[in-house]
Amino acid sequence: MKMDHSEVWENCLKIIKDNINYQSFKTWFEPIKPLKLEKSVLTIQVPSQFFYEWLEEHYINLLKKTIRHQLGSSGQLEYSIIMDQSSGEEDSLSIKMPTTHRKAVKNPSIAMPIDLNRGTSKEIPNPFIIPGLKKIKVNSQLIDTYSFDSFIEGDCNRLARSAGYAVGNNPGKTSFNPLFIYSNVGLGKTHLAHAIGLQVKNNFPELTVLYVSTEQFINQFIDAVKNNSQNDFVHFYQMIDVLILDDIHFLSGKEKTQDVFFHIFNHLHQNKKQLVLTADKAPVEMQGIEPRLLSRFKWGLAADLQVPDLETRIAILGKRLYNDGIEMPVDVIEYLAYSITTNIRELEGALISILAQSSLNKKAITIELAKQMVDKFVKNTTREISIDYIQKVICDYFGLASDAIHSKTRKREIVQARQLAMYFAKKHTKSSLATIGLQCGNKDHATVLHACRTVNNLIETDKQFRIYVEELDKKIKL
Repeated sequence: MKMDHSEVWENCLKIIKDNINYQSFKTWFEPIKPLKLEKSVLTIQVPSQFFYEWLEEHYINLLKKTIRHQLGSSGQLEYSIIMDQSSGEEDSLSIKMPTTHRKAVKNPSIAMPIDLNRGTSKEIPNPFIIPGLKKIKVNSQLIDTYSFDSFIEGDCNRLARSAGYAVGNNPGKTSFNPLFIYSNVGLGKTHLAHAIGLQVKNNFPELTVLYVSTEQFINQFIDAVKNNSQNDFVHFYQMIDVLILDDIHFLSGKEKTQDVFFHIFNHLHQNKKQLVLTADKAPVEMQGIEPRLLSRFKWGLAADLQVPDLETRIAILGKRLYNDGIEMPVDVIEYLAYSITTNIRELEGALISILAQSSLNKKAITIELAKQMVDKFVKNTTREISIDYIQKVICDYFGLASDAIHSKTRKREIVQARQLAMYFAKKHTKSSLATIGLQCGNKDHATVLHACRTVNNLIETDKQFRIYVEELDKKIKL
């Protein structure tokens, strides 16, 4: 009796389930859908490129053995990859086993196969312009995944995102020129810069958009000087419609490069071309940049990206997992968001590490595993304990709802939990009394002082309460 694709895959799953742990099976195999079976070739659909690469790297031998056990020695496997879940459209990449080189084979049923090299950075040719050309074709160097759709908006970045979106819809014609985006590392400057470029390309395909790192810009200028082609260098950049220069602070102390960028900047701005600049400091705080250049950085809008709040961090993790077609326990996601507060890049790195540890070591994704990964990410630095995290630990400890501390109720257990949150926030954070009060039920600084005195008095007079405080202190510092 001939089996269909669903039966074959169901039989494969039974074997796979016996060879890996439950969590890995749930994460990496349950989301897969069998599509068709033709001439001993089973086609399965996976949620993302990341998902496919993970299967190839960690489970390819198991898949080979399982498929050939079901379909014989000629059995093969093809992947159909969902490239854009948000739009409802699917692009597919058909890949046959064995897949040693991961070579893409065009699937006749799909109009547009995936390009495995899309989004990679390529050098701009030098010399930069072929004499006589009025318009140039430039590799924009934009990364497709860094779009506005994947950029999570929150209070921490709303101004910069809104300004960037406006620029993407009307480049060179808003008052945000230049748009100067600044923040500490790992908070999304580069992502937002790419998103602006992609938005312009989508809306105005005839415009020439270029993303370039300042380091790359400097190296190109040095090569131009060596080759006596400075004029070609300047002319090239003067023909760009939207120039995105990342990490502009690296121009510090580079006087000749600053001078040539000054002339490029003037030409583009005077011709209503759009400039987007990113840096790790606001223009007023930058050192080693010529005053005439700094003044131009202030002509448009300088918008900062701040440290994301708890809700935004949870949303960032949720979006990443959704895009990759992966499920993770909610308490683990919340623990990561509570624990890594200052750097989105580290937050996503911890997430990937947890997935890797779970799969490679056949461990379930639990809070304990998350703690191990978080400790590795923050072991060389003093881990910042947030007020949000303190409140969560206290609410979990006493079995209260997560928003109980913010309520106006005067129930004894809620009041005591709120006082403990204020006490530990004063002990473990650098926040002012006013800030602590604001985040603990919108109270004033006098209430915070009263709460701290009350907790100290109870520690001295109530043995059971002292045990509560000691246990909570240990949990908060974990």
